[in-house]
Amino acid sequence: MIIIIYSETYKGAVAKRLGESEYSYYFVLKEYRPVLERLGIVVAVGDPANEVDALYRSAAAHGESCIFLSFTPPHQTLIDLECPTIPIFAWEFDTIPSEVWHGDARNDWRIVFDKLGRAITHSDFAVRTVKAAMEQDYPIVTIPAPVWDRFDAVRQRITPCPICAGVDISVIGTVVDTFALDFQAEARRLPAPAGPEAPARFTLDGVIYCSVFNPRDGRKNWHDMLCAFCLTFRENPDATLVFKLTHHDRALAFEHMLETIYRVSPFKCRVILILGYLEEADYEKMVGATSYALNASAGEGQCLPLMEFMSAGKPSIAPRNTALTDYLNDDNSFRIASSLEPWCWPHDPRQAFRTRRHRIDFASLMQAYRDSYDVAKTDPERYRLMSERANRDLGAHCSQELTEGRLRAFLGIESPFAEANKAQARVAAEDLIT
Repeated sequence: MIIIIYSETYKGAVAKRLGESEYSYYFVLKEYRPVLERLGIVVAVGDPANEVDALYRSAAAHGESCIFLSFTPPHQTLIDLECPTIPIFAWEFDTIPSEVWHGDARNDWRIVFDKLGRAITHSDFAVRTVKAAMEQDYPIVTIPAPVWDRFDAVRQRITPCPICAGVDISVIGTVVDTFALDFQAEARRLPAPAGPEAPARFTLDGVIYCSVFNPRDGRKNWHDMLCAFCLTFRENPDATLVFKLTHHDRALAFEHMLETIYRVSPFKCRVILILGYLEEADYEKMVGATSYALNASAGEGQCLPLMEFMSAGKPSIAPRNTALTDYLNDDNSFRIASSLEPWCWPHDPRQAFRTRRHRIDFASLMQAYRDSYDVAKTDPERYRLMSERANRDLGAHCSQELTEGRLRAFLGIESPFAEANKAQARVAAEDLIT
C-alpha cells in the first residue's frame, strides 16, 4: 500500500511556525510516521491539491492500493480528490462546526465527513461528538499519537523521583528565572536570548511542576496555572514551576506573562519561563527532573506533552475532561475540577457561541498543588505507585503497538503474518482431513 501523508507545517518550517494555527499537526504526523512505515510505503507531500491524485493514479497503474492521510482539521482537508482521503484531527469541544460561513462548505464539518466517509481522531470524546452530529455508525476511530514507546525509553534511563536533587539544563533561547530577577528593576524586561555558542543554563531542584504549551493558545490557561502556583507556594522556595513555551516570537510569547509575575510578587517559590530550543538530551533531563506534569486547559484534543511526561512515569495535575478522560484517573493524577461554559468554535471568525469549553476551578487547582506537594515531600511510596501507574496507563493508551493494530483494522491492512497464518491453518486443516 502507498500511504500519502501531509500536514500544513513541515519539518523545515516548524521553528518559524511554532505557535501558529495547526502547527501541532506536524508533531502528530511525526509520531505516526514510524508506525505507518510498517504498513506500507509512506510518501510525504507538500501540495496535496497537485500531488496526491498523480501519486494515486501511478499507484493504481502499478496495481497498488493508495490512501491519503491528511493531518489537518476537517475544514482544511481536501474533499474533491480521486484518492481516498482520511482526515486525522484533534477536537476538544462538545459540538462540531455545523454551519457554513464565508462561502466555504468545509466549515460545516458534517459535509466533509459525509463526503470522505470516515475519519481518525485522538480521543473517545471526539468520537462521541462526531457521531452525535453524524450517525452512531459513522466510521470514525480513536487513535492517539503513539508517544509512549519513545518516552518509556526515557523513563528507563532515569529514576522517577518526587524531589529533584539538582539537574543542570541548557537552552538555546531565552530563560526567565525569578530566582535571578530583581523585581524592582527587571521584572518586565526580557533578557537577551542565548545562542548555541553560549546557551542559557539553569539548575532544577526541589519539587518541580512542568507544563509545555503555546502561550498564545487561550485554551492552555497559563494565567491560572501561574497565579495559583505563586499563591499556593508563596512561602515555599523548594517549589518550582517550569513553563516551556512553544512560540516563534519572543515578545508575543512573553506578553502579559512577566506582567503577571510582577503583579503576584513577592513570593519565595520559583518560576522559570523557557522559550527556545532544548537539545534532546536536555529535554530528557527536564522530563526526568519534573515531579509533576501540569495541565489546566479548557479542553484538549489529546495533549502531547502531558502524554509524553506521563509515559516517562510522571504523575500529573490536570482536569478530567475532553480527551484527558481517556488516560487520567485517581491512581496517576491529581484532579482539577472544572465546569462547562459557553464558547465558540476556534476557527469561526464570527465568534458565535455554538459550543462549550471547561472552566477550571481555581480553588481546586490550588488544592491539587498542595496535595501533590505533600505527596512529594512526605509519601514517596504513593508517588512511586503513581509514577508506575502513569507509565502503565499511557502504555495502554498510546503505544506504537496499539496504534498499528488500530490502523490496520481501520484501514483494512492485514498483518504481515496474516498470509503465513492462513497458510499454516490450511496445512493444519489438510492434516486433520487426512
